[in-house]
Amino acid sequence: MDKKSSISFTIVTVVIGIMIAVQFQTIKEPVVRDTRDTWELREDLKRQQELNSELLSEIYKYEEKIVKYESEKDDSKEEILRETLEELRVMAGLTEVTGPGIILTVEPAFNSVGAPVSYVSPELLRRLVNELNSYEADEISIDGHRVINTTVIREIQQYTKIDTYPIRSLPIEIKVITKDAEKLSNRMKVSNSIQDFFSDNLILSVSEPLNEVTVPAYEDSIRIKDLEPFTAGKGGKS
Repeated sequence: MDKKSSISFTIVTVVIGIMIAVQFQTIKEPVVRDTRDTWELREDLKRQQELNSELLSEIYKYEEKIVKYESEKDDSKEEILRETLEELRVMAGLTEVTGPGIILTVEPAFNSVGAPVSYVSPELLRRLVNELNSYEADEISIDGHRVINTTVIREIQQYTKIDTYPIRSLPIEIKVITKDAEKLSNRMKVSNSIQDFFSDNLILSVSEPLNEVTVPAYEDSIRIKDLEPFTAGKGGKS
């Protein structure tokens, strides 16, 4: 492999490594005691097995790309690199996406003294996002901001923030793209999240299935920690 091909190949493998690392990160919640029953545990196990199968498929797909990249002529390698980068941009949430889905609306109820509520806690949003993910949501945005695997939902200076963007007022919309919008809509209409939000004087409304929901691209830079360049020793061994 000449120097030019070696550099291009290194770029592809580094980008793929970064995006796989992004895929494995999750929105974190405090550790709580597991109170699920046997049926719920079986359902969770099934979902995790499906996720494992999807991840293995992704790994095989990129291994095939690397083999194809090594075997193609130099002029074809640049095209393969561009295609791979575009796929990874979509996977990382760096492009606007439109597809079937639902829209959730969070709006204020009235508290015991009749004053409207204008605050939604980060814990409620984190739990809702994780529930949507467990129900096979593909893409999510909150108040116009894309949620990806590195997104942080937290409270700063009495504002709930989606990464660096504060939620300053209600109502807000949570847009969700999924392969089966009707199934997700039906699940969310009977979700415990509705009662959880109501307990905080908030109303969580769930739309009917929609043919087209548009989720915006992620706006910030993606920062990946704990990655180091791979250095090959003699014979290609590390």
